[in-house]
Amino acid sequence: MLTLVADWFTYVLLRMPQGTVLSSAVQFFVYDIIKIYLLLAGVIFAVGLLQTWLPPERIKGILARHSRLMSHVLASLMGAVAPFCSCSAVPMFIGFVESGVPLGVTMTFLIASPMITPSGVALLWGLFGARTAVLYVAFGLVVSIVSGLIIGHLHLEHWVEDYVYQTKVGEHSAATLSLQERLRAGWSYVREIFRRVAPWVAAGVAIGAFIHGYAPADLLVRYAGRDNPLAVLVAVLVGIPLYSNAEGVIPIVQALWAKGLPLGTALAFMMAVTGLSLPESLILRRVLKPKLLATFIAIVGAGIIVVGYLFNALM
Repeated sequence: MLTLVADWFTYVLLRMPQGTVLSSAVQFFVYDIIKIYLLLAGVIFAVGLLQTWLPPERIKGILARHSRLMSHVLASLMGAVAPFCSCSAVPMFIGFVESGVPLGVTMTFLIASPMITPSGVALLWGLFGARTAVLYVAFGLVVSIVSGLIIGHLHLEHWVEDYVYQTKVGEHSAATLSLQERLRAGWSYVREIFRRVAPWVAAGVAIGAFIHGYAPADLLVRYAGRDNPLAVLVAVLVGIPLYSNAEGVIPIVQALWAKGLPLGTALAFMMAVTGLSLPESLILRRVLKPKLLATFIAIVGAGIIVVGYLFNALM
């Protein structure tokens, strides 16, 4: 159905000739943008409903009551199902630390939150299949948990900016909502998040369409193909300076994969963009001293590189 719509828009409405590079890129863009927007609307609505039962204050309370390992597991899972964008990193970090959540557990949550999002997983499932989506979630959870455990084991609390421990974040009790109020909240969340995310998605799909139509496959294979043993490392290093959410980068990953980039290499690039972006690092610098920020990037980056090679071996 979506293919028919994309074909009609490209070849009938725009009257573009079939078989050209430009018309192929336009058809790719129209098909993907419709598909992704439909997936996003449904998933964001479900997440909005979930957040009416699981506000950030409750997340902090749950994490503070369990053993170290279980706290890391819960933090990773909660980060995956209750995502926060990079602009929320500082207030969430302060809130967690102030509430007594250990530093390592807090870092686990902050790693998992942008890297694994329900909408991103839904897009991976729709574009690459269930196996890829499940493996990505599993590896993402492992990277966040192991990274948090290592940071916690190193006892680096003294590398957190001093003012963080002096900040007091107020607690707010979640109001009891009716089903109708929760549904309204869900649709309100769709309007809020979709408006913020949609431009990133469109930009990502546009870049993906450009790569799909114009980027030479031989060039991608030469620098990040299966024959290059450093391909995953290169992909991670390229991804770190960039910024996008999972929804925006997945169309680019799809286009790179279609052009011959190994899937594990492409997904390592995605993890680096979403989990170690330069803008998020600059935001985290407000609460982390340079040594802790560098340690955080090194540990998470190493984990992503390992995941990329494992993904290539499995897929």
